Amino acid sequence: MAGKLAIWGASGHAKVVADIIRLRAEYEIVGFLDSINPERCGMEFCGARILGGEEQLDRLLDQGIDHIILGFGDCAARLRLAELATSKGFKLVSAIHPNSIIASDVNILPGTVVAAGAVINSASQIGENVIINTSASVDHDCYIADGAHICPGVHLAGNVKVGRGAWVGIGASVINHISIGSGAYIGAGAVVVKDIPDLMLAYGNPAKVKRSIS
Repeated sequence: MAGKLAIWGASGHAKVVADIIRLRAEYEIVGFLDSINPERCGMEFCGARILGGEEQLDRLLDQGIDHIILGFGDCAARLRLAELATSKGFKLVSAIHPNSIIASDVNILPGTVVAAGAVINSASQIGENVIINTSASVDHDCYIADGAHICPGVHLAGNVKVGRGAWVGIGASVINHISIGSGAYIGAGAVVVKDIPDLMLAYGNPAKVKRSIS
């Protein structure tokens, strides 16, 4: 074991993250943080316990536990809380499933989760605190900015750019050389054939911008 870590989050995605961490056998999970449901403090969850919420960060550091990974899907919150954790001195840990396929020249920054069955092809760049979810594919020369979520079953063709904190919904497909803006939201099953600006909701086949995201 390289050390101990906490998982911030205690819902479905946290279970996926915990499973990857245990399969890799590089860290011991000391517990989970849940800042939304304080009444869950002390409850058993996914083979460990819920330690409490954000107020536990300093206590963990005092115990010498300075590795953390975020286990929830909300992109904006993931970015915000990752910044909080690192400002306190935590080191972000990535969770890369052993049954994912990642080209040798792909660069993946800390805090990112790559789930089972995901494929990331050559020359792609993956930022911090990204989620490449179950069976998603990211083809060659893609750029996925910090905090983006590529949902299960998404297919990105080559040279796609996904902006900071963007969400690409389950089963969406994106043709080559498309840019999806920061904070944009692509609906489930969308077929994206044109660039999507920042902070816009788009869905359909072909995907069309429906409204701004306030």
